[in-house]
Parts: sequence; C-alpha cells; structure tokens
Amino acid sequence: MSIIRVENVTYTYEGEPALRGVSLDVSSGEFVVILGHNGSGKSTLAKLLNALLLPGSGKVYVGELDTSDLSNTIAIRAQVGMVFQNPDNQLVASIVEDDVAFGCENLGVESSEINRRVDEALAAVDMSEYREHATHQLSGGQKQRVAIAGVLAMRPKCIVLDESTAMLDPRGRAEVLDAVHTLNRDIGITVILITHHMREAIGADRVVVLSDGFVLADGAPTEVFSNSEILDAAGLSVPDTVKLNESLNLPLNALTVNECADAIYNSVVKNKN
Repeated sequence: MSIIRVENVTYTYEGEPALRGVSLDVSSGEFVVILGHNGSGKSTLAKLLNALLLPGSGKVYVGELDTSDLSNTIAIRAQVGMVFQNPDNQLVASIVEDDVAFGCENLGVESSEINRRVDEALAAVDMSEYREHATHQLSGGQKQRVAIAGVLAMRPKCIVLDESTAMLDPRGRAEVLDAVHTLNRDIGITVILITHHMREAIGADRVVVLSDGFVLADGAPTEVFSNSEILDAAGLSVPDTVKLNESLNLPLNALTVNECADAIYNSVVKNKN
C-alpha cells in the first residue's frame, strides 16, 4: 500500500528547474534512501513530501491527500514528519521532554496522552535518561535523536530526514541511523532518508538516485551499487565495501562491513579447499 506517490512532478526556483518530471512511489513500512549530489534536487523533493513546497506541475499524494489542496496541509503534516539538517533549528525548548512534547501540545493532545507519547518517543530513540537534560548540553547526535522523538510523538506514518546526518560526526551519524532503522524495523514507520553519504544507503530497502532533477536509478542497494556508470553520472561513488568486493572479485551483494568480511573469509576457505 502506497503512503506517498509522486507523479511526474516538476519544480523550479527562479527559472532554474530543480525537479524535471520526477515520479516515485513509497510503500508503507519501506526504508527508502534518496541519494544525490548537491543541487540534484533531493532536498526539494523532501520538502514536497509534506507540503512545505507544492509542485510546479504534477501531483504529490500522501495516502489519498493531494498536497496541492491547502485544506489537506495539516492532515498531511500529521502523517509525514520532517527532520532537518541542523537540529539546533528544530529544537524549540530548553529541556528535552518539553521539546518532545511541543508538537503534541500544538496539536491539542491531552496532557496525559502527551506524557505517554513523550515517554514512548524518548524510549524509541534511546534518550529516556536525558529527558530532564538541557537541550543545549547534548551532543549533535543526541540533539538529532531528540528532534526525531519530537516528530515521532506526533504519531506520523512516515518520517523524512533531509540531510539529517550531514552536520554530525561519525558517532552522531551512527546514533541517528541506528535510531531510524529501529523505528522502521520495530515500529513499522516508513523512513525516507535524504543523503549524499553512500554508506547510509546500505541498509535500505530501496535506493533512489537523483541527478540534475531526474531520477537516474531506483532499486535495491545491490542493484544500484552494481551500476557504476549511473553513479558516475550522478557524481557519486560506490561504498568502500563495494570497491573492495570488485577488487577481490567477490559478490557485490556483500555491502556491510560484516558481510564483506564473511565474503572474504568464505573466499579464502574456498581457495584453500
């Protein structure tokens, strides 16, 4: 069942096309990574998914709701939550639990229900022990997890992360990725991750590659990463594990570090025998 449909969408900034006839269908519960270089159109696409921007032409649907119909905007944003690049721009309260509760309060949720949602959201991103901490004292990765919890507390069906790991160090990036994979796997939240970090796409169900406003590829990570010509055209390079697999003539579907290590071990054992 589709949660988001993008149908032949175009978008233009001051005469410069950012998207050129993009179509995309995201099923409920999917983990989709949208890859692209700077200027590829991926952040524009992200903002179209919850009506922060409206298509120049074409249609975007969230469920059966047309984003171009302004009467649907509130309902659409309740279903599709956004997490942006800089968590400092998304945190609005000085204490963690107050920040997570903020969106629910704006929706008019009852106090007892807000408390329950805050508890659940903080637990989901492994930040319960920080609920009474000052937000400005958190690390970048912790701030981003609080931002995700604030979105999660509003009970969206889908979370869109627009370059949400771009400003983080490797540890913070890992914290955020672990959190969103857990939400997708354990709770069934649909995740759309916008990034230019190739390694972040390894655990996805699907990878969509954008370049100059066009969709160049849409498929499983192993399928997309095996097509170096398309990645080169998009100004992207394959993950290090894929490069290693290619150099050792190992299966290209061994994408994670552990899978790659297992493939090398199995190859060594096979050669010995």
